[in-house]
Amino acid sequence: MGKFEINKDNSGELRFNLKAANGQVILSSEGYTTKAACDNGIESVRKNSQDDAKFERKVAKNGKHHFNLKAGNGQVIGSSQMYADTSGMENGISSVATNAPDASVEDNS
Repeated sequence: MGKFEINKDNSGELRFNLKAANGQVILSSEGYTTKAACDNGIESVRKNSQDDAKFERKVAKNGKHHFNLKAGNGQVIGSSQMYADTSGMENGISSVATNAPDASVEDNS
């Protein structure tokens, strides 16, 4: 089972990572200034990860594949790591969709 881990970054902002059952980070959030906003971001990932159309698939200049998960308003709520190819990226998207809905939350902030 996956989990969301909330941490505070060097600038004092809260960020979360969604980790798969194996501990690998599969989605990283933007920075949030309040705990409530961070919690809302997690709920947004839970909801929007179930709609494949909310995943924006991208290719970086170096040819690596990655994705963003967007909310209904088009704002990016999480980004993936870089993948060597399309199939790796699609597996990452599938992992987010599988893990996010029931993931526990660990607050390390």
